[in-house]
Parts: sequence; C-alpha cells; structure tokens
Amino acid sequence: MTIKANSRQVDGVTVVDLSGTITSDEGSAVLRDTVKELSANGSRNILLNLGEITKVDTSGVGELVTAFTSMRNAGGELKLFNLSRPVHDLLQITKLCTVFDIQHDEASAVAAFQQKSPAL
Repeated sequence: MTIKANSRQVDGVTVVDLSGTITSDEGSAVLRDTVKELSANGSRNILLNLGEITKVDTSGVGELVTAFTSMRNAGGELKLFNLSRPVHDLLQITKLCTVFDIQHDEASAVAAFQQKSPAL
C-alpha cells in the first residue's frame, strides 16, 4: 500500500493526514517531501496524523526523526497524534516516544502548539 498525505490548516497549524505505510519504498520519500515542501512554504507548526498508518519500518522511523530534526532546525515544531497501535508500539520500543510530542487527538495536539513555553 502506498502512502497518501493530505494537508490542511487548523488554527495556524498544518495538519498532515497520512495513510498507508511509511517504509523504505515510496512511503519514506513521500513523508520527507511533504514536510520539506510545507517547511519551504513557511509552515512552522506541523502536526502528523498517524491514525491510518498501518506499518512503519526502520527507514520510516528514520524519516520521522529526520522530519522532526529538520523542523527544529528551521525554527519550527513537528508533533504527532492519533497513533495507530503498530506505530505507538514501535515508538515505545525505540523509546522515541520520549523525543516526540505525542498527543491523543487533534484538538489537544493543536492546543499543544499554543502552549509553547517562552524561550529562555
């Protein structure tokens, strides 16, 4: 199954609804290109909806980390929400759940962008 990515705006946050698999085939490239394009177009708050992602392999994990790092380096943030069970389990096993800001639903995820603490 190929990955599909659709983006939309919610209260100044770019929500990317993903479905399919984030694997070493085209899935990783679609995720990379989507985040890169959104960042280049000025999006600084990106929220990935992973509820319809059925599989993530090591390449996909690498792309999630790369997207997170790229957004941070560009002065933005990338958060995750609505994780499917396989994605949740993988992030737990790899301990990446401590790296990503993971929210349960869209409303709390969008609100999390508004609750940024001031820079010191």
